[in-house]
Amino acid sequence: MALNFGHPNAYRLPRSHPLLLSLYRWGRLFRPSSAQAARPPGPGRILSDSGRLKMDNNSRIEIKRNGEGFFVPEAEADGEMADLGEFGPKPELGLIPTVDYSLGISTYPIVLLQVTRFRCGGVCLGVGYEHHISDGYSAIYFINAWSDIARGLNITIPAFWDRTDLSPQSPPNPRFTHIEFHASPQIKTPQNDTNHFGTVPHETVFSTFKLTRDHLNALKANCKDANDNNGKSITYSTYEVVAGHAWRCVCKARGMPENQETWLYIPVDGRFRLQPPLPKGYFANVIFTALPIALCGELQSNPLKFAVGKIHNAIARMDNDYLRSAIDYLELLPSEIDAHSHFGWGKPVHMGAGAIPPDGITYVMPNPTNDGGVLYALSLPKEEMELFEKLFYDI
Repeated sequence: MALNFGHPNAYRLPRSHPLLLSLYRWGRLFRPSSAQAARPPGPGRILSDSGRLKMDNNSRIEIKRNGEGFFVPEAEADGEMADLGEFGPKPELGLIPTVDYSLGISTYPIVLLQVTRFRCGGVCLGVGYEHHISDGYSAIYFINAWSDIARGLNITIPAFWDRTDLSPQSPPNPRFTHIEFHASPQIKTPQNDTNHFGTVPHETVFSTFKLTRDHLNALKANCKDANDNNGKSITYSTYEVVAGHAWRCVCKARGMPENQETWLYIPVDGRFRLQPPLPKGYFANVIFTALPIALCGELQSNPLKFAVGKIHNAIARMDNDYLRSAIDYLELLPSEIDAHSHFGWGKPVHMGAGAIPPDGITYVMPNPTNDGGVLYALSLPKEEMELFEKLFYDI
């Protein structure tokens, strides 16, 4: 889930490799040759043979098959996994290879991989994937396929690369007004006047908060007796309830005026919403954006189910007609607009973002202990994070 209050880098990110870290406690089972040997037969072979990205004559991105492939470095840490402290992004430790984006799109690899072993026997797998080529679903598919091969198993679901399933109509004919691709609303002066949307530097911190099963049940209890436009009872998902609760808390923590319009960007996987559904192994970026909109005053003066209902309705409208319209809409824009796996090491004790997200970007993740709770992670200015934590646990 991505929260955007008009901050310039909160939603439209530059070309980048989203980064994932997976930490395994039983890396003693790791055989250095297994990860390397696994690379050629799987979807990595396609990526390896493909090489690099380039711009065609119409400024569209395509794959240049130059055989440059990608590199899988192995590193030895001089400490133990316990020394990492709280699990989360650790960019200063160099657990994932870095990319020099100043050299242009044709110079950096499509995939970044690094295996780091700790003295305790634990292993960290760092993965970065070029966002034009794949989304999070595809990245997890790639890691799972790689781990299957590393354990001597066959890939059960072959990769599917045909992009014609995502082609626009000819000519493109969007049926909806896709405000999710418009510029976000201007920020009004916050009531607490922290000025962090201006030129005054501020310290941004990243934190992860755990919501237990009891927390979730309490939030859902606050959203009972909700009905749709036809009077039918609605049961909201855990994601919708957590997102609605966080939306209200962030607005209040930031002290935004009541008349401030706020947009909540929600990435939605289109694979199984498009009709017919895309194949399970569809390897691409198939993320669309649901966009609930509300005034900060509305979110604060109404009960939780108001925000949750906005989110539910925005996600529900993401059907085949709307997604096909979005594909056509994007075709008309100028081109410059821009699961857990294991390798025989057991399940990861942590799997999450490998880099600190920009201010306003948040994540809802399952708790790796499988106790029925979830983890909620976000970046905010330090003074706002302190207030957010108090509000977030005031359930």
